[in-house]
Amino acid sequence: MFYRASLQAAAALASLSLLAGCGLLSDSGSKVEQKIVVGTTSEPSTLDPAAAWDNSWELMRNVFQTLVSFPTGSTSPEPDAAEWCKFTDTTSTSYRCKLREGLKFSNGDKIDAEAVKYSIDRISEINVKGGPVGMLGSLDRIETKGDDIVVFHLTKPDATFPFILATPAMSLVAPSDYSKHKIRGDGKITGSGPYLLDSYKPGNRAELVKNPDYKGFANRKNDAVTIRYFKDSVTVVGALKKNRIDAIYRGLTAEDVVDLENNRDQDSHLQIVESVGADIRFLVFNPEDPAAGNVAVRRAIAQLVDRDALVAKVYQGTAEPLYSMVPKGIAGHTTSFFDSYGEPDKVKAKRILTQAGITKPVDMTFWFTTDRYGSSTALEFDELKRQLEGSGLFRITLKSKPWKEFQEGFNKGQYPVFGRGWFPDFPDPDNFIAPFVGKNSVTGMPYIKNEITQELLPQTRKESDRGAVSKQFERAQKILVDDVRMLPLWQGKLYVASGEDIGGGERALDPQVVMQMWEFYRKASW
Repeated sequence: MFYRASLQAAAALASLSLLAGCGLLSDSGSKVEQKIVVGTTSEPSTLDPAAAWDNSWELMRNVFQTLVSFPTGSTSPEPDAAEWCKFTDTTSTSYRCKLREGLKFSNGDKIDAEAVKYSIDRISEINVKGGPVGMLGSLDRIETKGDDIVVFHLTKPDATFPFILATPAMSLVAPSDYSKHKIRGDGKITGSGPYLLDSYKPGNRAELVKNPDYKGFANRKNDAVTIRYFKDSVTVVGALKKNRIDAIYRGLTAEDVVDLENNRDQDSHLQIVESVGADIRFLVFNPEDPAAGNVAVRRAIAQLVDRDALVAKVYQGTAEPLYSMVPKGIAGHTTSFFDSYGEPDKVKAKRILTQAGITKPVDMTFWFTTDRYGSSTALEFDELKRQLEGSGLFRITLKSKPWKEFQEGFNKGQYPVFGRGWFPDFPDPDNFIAPFVGKNSVTGMPYIKNEITQELLPQTRKESDRGAVSKQFERAQKILVDDVRMLPLWQGKLYVASGEDIGGGERALDPQVVMQMWEFYRKASW
């Protein structure tokens, strides 16, 4: 997937693009160390890749290496810790990588083939519920050949496996510092990425400094980055306006974006860059809950939700309605929910419930996270409550928790209905279907659907031409519509706000919508 900066923001940056490689000069003419401060409302839930299938990737991409990765502008994996990687058979079941020479971890240990094998094997060994083990369903075993060759043997054809290896979950870790049987919990990181984690204070900040031994694709345009974690959008935007931070990624509400775009004179020292996004938001229904487990209740909700009103009232043009789990811009996208339900209709919703023997308003509790997706989430759930209760068919109670506690709760199956977001692991329709089905669904609840997991996905993974698998993904989306275990709501656009003296925002997001901190730089002044 390609990401493009908005024309307005790009034009503002174009005249300064030649300064990207320039360092700032002090009065004496010596180069001043470039330090960037980035604010976000998206704090890591873990520092260990074996447990990470969430926003923790934001930090991990910058302090760990993967064999292959997604440089800015690429739509397919390219070498990072590897010198090269390729399938060595015609059936896409044997994937071989050769490591770069001279790689080492931040503790001085050598990165060799055994360390790579150890890093990936421990994901399956630890098997964190809701963790990235669900991405390794096609992996049979890992073989090493000498110090620098790693061979991944797959149980079945899987053309998406290189994409999986490019995710931060597959980061390389030092065997001497990471147990194969439990998650590391001392608040430290031993990696080989562009930066070293100099210090970390949960809920406060992560201090990154340039890794002097790094060998990889990243062209670092700054010397150090501080990532500051904020509880809400108001605080992080206020910090930007007061020049206490240099840039914001996650945490901008629709109101913030509109305000920054409409008040350029008032906030003349700020700029905003817009990128096409594939991040989605959806509701998840718990099949073990008495109400949410009833398909008629789920279908009635699907019949009532007014996505246009939701997007207009809460997101003000910074998002668009979504009618399938595969978003617009990804091959195989459909409008299957609209095709099945059409416009919101109270009469049809009541008929669905009545035919199921439900004649009284249904009491339900909807949960959301307070800090993962920005402050607009609370407004979104207020609007959903208004819509559902306005039909006279539901009584909705809203509850919320910070992301770390929220994640623990849904992984234990504690919530009847809850809101989730999905930022793509890689730009392929497989990544908007496969993670949500099977026994290791990222929703925290098994969703066994054999037609998808045993027929449709295996068929698509034999095909290296990812544009030729639309029919299978259209069928998968129709199955998801029939079950309504998840209800897609909207897909968003991505924004980076920064001070006018900060460059690189238009290149800072990779195809996994993960922030590449090394792209930021402070523009030189003459």
